[in-house]
Amino acid sequence: MALDVKLETKTSASNVKIGIITLSGDLDASTAPAFKAEVEKAANEGAKRLVLMLSGLNYMASAGLRVLIFSKQKMGTDADIYVVAPQEGVLDTLDKTGFIQGVILLEEDEPEKYEQ
Repeated sequence: MALDVKLETKTSASNVKIGIITLSGDLDASTAPAFKAEVEKAANEGAKRLVLMLSGLNYMASAGLRVLIFSKQKMGTDADIYVVAPQEGVLDTLDKTGFIQGVILLEEDEPEKYEQ
């Protein structure tokens, strides 16, 4: 299955730029560049919070993990990354690799948590 990647940017009530990336499909070596491009776009637009909507992401290969690591670096140390509603297989991958320790996990979309 292909990957669908959509970026939406908004500004929070406290004037913080937020990049919301919605992923659906499979994130592998052939689709990771599209995800990386959206992360770069969010960072270039000054986003200080990156929200990854993962409820539609069915599979994530190591190439996807590399882009997640890249996103932590690209966004900077003062940026928050939210992982929203990952499917069980994706969550398991994030947990086993330890990546989950560096993000804020939300079991469902709770804009009040990242739009403050």
